[in-house]
Amino acid sequence: MTSERKTGDNRLTYKDAGVDIDAGEALVARIGPAAKATRRPGADAALGGFGGLFDLKETGFKDPVLVASTDGVGTKLKIAIDTRLFAGIGQDLVAMCVNDIVVQGAEPLFFLDYYATGKLDVDAAAVVIEGIARACKESGCALIGGETAEMPGLYAKGDFDLAGFSCGAVERGHILPKMGDMREGDVVIGVASSGVHSNGYSLVRRVVEQSGLAFDAPSPFSTGQTAGSVGQTLGEALLAPTRLYVKSALTAIRSGHVKGLAHITGGGITENLPRCLPDGLDAEIDLDCWTPPGVFGWMARTAGIDAAEMLRTFNCGVGLIAVTDVKTSGHVIDAFQECGDKAMRIGHLVKSESGAQAEAKVVYRGTLKL
Repeated sequence: MTSERKTGDNRLTYKDAGVDIDAGEALVARIGPAAKATRRPGADAALGGFGGLFDLKETGFKDPVLVASTDGVGTKLKIAIDTRLFAGIGQDLVAMCVNDIVVQGAEPLFFLDYYATGKLDVDAAAVVIEGIARACKESGCALIGGETAEMPGLYAKGDFDLAGFSCGAVERGHILPKMGDMREGDVVIGVASSGVHSNGYSLVRRVVEQSGLAFDAPSPFSTGQTAGSVGQTLGEALLAPTRLYVKSALTAIRSGHVKGLAHITGGGITENLPRCLPDGLDAEIDLDCWTPPGVFGWMARTAGIDAAEMLRTFNCGVGLIAVTDVKTSGHVIDAFQECGDKAMRIGHLVKSESGAQAEAKVVYRGTLKL
């Protein structure tokens, strides 16, 4: 007898450990055409290298400052996983990054994504990443790379996570906000959202739980012009993708009349608008100027959420805000609306009652129509 052991039945592969290299290669092959469709000056958007390449010189910038942003989709992703509705999640990921870039006055140039899961579902991942590519193309942003990570044991069955990174550029003298140019009386313009976008979903999910409704139940609310319609399920209505503001915001910026922009994300108007205002100037917002999509009223009524909490948690129907001079406000509104975004005057800047050194804040007038 010998102490040798047969090894034929005991050899392990990476696939035995839960990582399927072939599935990863199949995904890359499937999403390749979608990535190539995002080509733009500076990037051929070809996948497969160790790093994504971008030639800044090809964009025509003379003295560029780079602007970078990274974000995720938050717990909205959990609703997508539970409902198996993945078509809009890619746009959510892109929007959360590129909208943050454009409010600095910058043009988004390229995007990279990170998709992590326990076991790769090629079909589900492809739907998500193809959605990322579509949103990149709409934003004039090249999808130049990313990472698909299969990590068995770290994620529950069917779960996955997303993260995105984008980089843009702006000429040195055109960075927003231009706080030194802002004055008392400047107009605050609100640009309509497509629904809840991608913030506050931990509270959204609690509201759904409290309502007793399933995600496949008929939607109990009308979400407005761009999100939600007759026959939608609750899950479909809540997954309306975040609006992409890049084209309309760049058009407004190029009019030469925009002094500042704010992307209304987590923290709502209350926390985000002051980020683009100088000390000593507050924003007085007239809540009677717009009617939020029905989802916001439904949540407020279902869970007894008061207006102040709604305004510091959700966008409440205003996904982007611009500040401009009163004489040019009409031109800025027209720029947004020519690109398909609904824009309206919702307030103006006032001197802070606390003095010139006081941090900017939002003062509300009127009643939020919930």
